[in-house]
Amino acid sequence: MSDDKIKRREFLKLGGKAALLGAILGGAEYALSLGEYSPFNPPAKNLSGAHVVKSDNAYPDLVAVKSADHARAVAEAVALAGGIGRFISKGDIVTIKPNVGWDRTSAQGANTNPTLVAAMARLCFAAGARKVVVADVSCNETRRCFQRSGIEAALEGTDAEIVLPSENNFIRADLGGEILGAWPVLRPFLECDKLINIPVIKHHGLCRGTGAMKNWYGVLGGPRNRLHQQIDTSIADLASFFRPTLTVVDITRVLFRNGPVGGSLDDVMVHDIVAATTDQVAADSFGARFLSLKPSDFEYILEAEKRGLGKSTGFTMVEKELA
Repeated sequence: MSDDKIKRREFLKLGGKAALLGAILGGAEYALSLGEYSPFNPPAKNLSGAHVVKSDNAYPDLVAVKSADHARAVAEAVALAGGIGRFISKGDIVTIKPNVGWDRTSAQGANTNPTLVAAMARLCFAAGARKVVVADVSCNETRRCFQRSGIEAALEGTDAEIVLPSENNFIRADLGGEILGAWPVLRPFLECDKLINIPVIKHHGLCRGTGAMKNWYGVLGGPRNRLHQQIDTSIADLASFFRPTLTVVDITRVLFRNGPVGGSLDDVMVHDIVAATTDQVAADSFGARFLSLKPSDFEYILEAEKRGLGKSTGFTMVEKELA
């Protein structure tokens, strides 16, 4: 068993050297220059980030389902978006990207709702996925974030694997962006058949709010904190490279101020909404309303739309409330 690939029962058993490695490499503190460690020395690989499904006018661009039963909301949203069979095929290796950035509980709204992550893992396996990986490069220590967020516990019994950052688990990829070129990317995000993004909508002090496209920060190693100097362009660069199969948006609990970390439950509003879409721009544009903002208030949304990555307005939508 490797230190960076673990199943739920093994997750808490890894200790000693592996725990120390996770503490060192687990988040934004992992600020190595791109040439220091041997995994980053080879020439950058030119890898496609596209995992998209074909557009189909039979389905709306975005579906939003409201229910206090969050697992049911996920299932219904995916069904209305075309069904899990539209997105996952038998034998697929699937990587799921939640936001597990912070050492926070689910109630505090800084991380993705664990119920959504587990529900998507189960749907993928039900569709015949051969393997489901759940991964993130957290800002706080990654192992601790998976535990405290409740995602590690929620994945018990799903057969999904949690992959933690480690020195040998990054690929230096050519992201081909305006400011993002060669950069270390956590391996599961480049070595999968299907890619599912499960962001949480929340306030962010630097760019007003974040959701789907900003969530790709969590695939990067290296000194990614430097990207905040040009945060909107870097977000659009990442969204240009990482084209997910499906985006499932967590709007169950929204951290509407003091993000992205939060801490006080007074900063969280319960909405009990799950959205599903193949359009990252539409995902963030829909999420903006829950921060009392418009898509045009976000420079990265406008930039992504200009690049042809999706629509900020005029997308077709179905909203449904479950009894």
